Amino acid sequence: MSRGAFVVVGAGPGVGAAAARRFGREGHPVGLIARSAESLGTIAAGLISEGMTTAAETADVTDEQALTAALGALRDRLGPIEAVLFSPRPSLAWIKPVLGTGPSDVESALALSVVAAAAVVRTVAPDMRRRGHGTLLFTTGGAAVEPHRDRAVSGIAYAAESAYVRMLHDALADDGVHAAQVTVVGPIGRHAGHHPDTVAQELWRLHTAHDRQLLVLR
Repeated sequence: MSRGAFVVVGAGPGVGAAAARRFGREGHPVGLIARSAESLGTIAAGLISEGMTTAAETADVTDEQALTAALGALRDRLGPIEAVLFSPRPSLAWIKPVLGTGPSDVESALALSVVAAAAVVRTVAPDMRRRGHGTLLFTTGGAAVEPHRDRAVSGIAYAAESAYVRMLHDALADDGVHAAQVTVVGPIGRHAGHHPDTVAQELWRLHTAHDRQLLVLR
């Protein structure tokens, strides 16, 4: 059976690239979306060198029109989208204590973690529901389960994203579409607490098993 496309929204050199390789090795055409054309080019070149069908589109994921257009372009180039990984990286400038966090900080974090996620789901979920299968995957940092007063917006935005994913799971399960979240507590890196390939393997397992809505890696 032919594999549908796997699209990474907010593709970066860590988990995003590792997940793209993991799904690509299984025969899924891989689509990449991020703001940096240079970073996308590097990731795409690596996938192509391994013989994987790959396409990339640049877009600011907080720009709904640009994000929707990028998803549409990848669907046209790669075929139906079977799975999406939503994994944009928050800005380090948002890391502030709760009492120093202003409305604009919260607004920016929610725009990235929740509003952009809703734009992705609104674009890809209808086709998944019509086909009767699909996977919506989300990654968050540990603040989703362990909020800290010195990193306020992460705790706020990830809590909201977690609630959104849980509701998606409940709303879409009967249609054959699985929504799941992987929360990684601690640093991610090849020489850090969580290797990107390990996280990617868990994402692949969630896609194939459809057995959990939330996985916390500690």
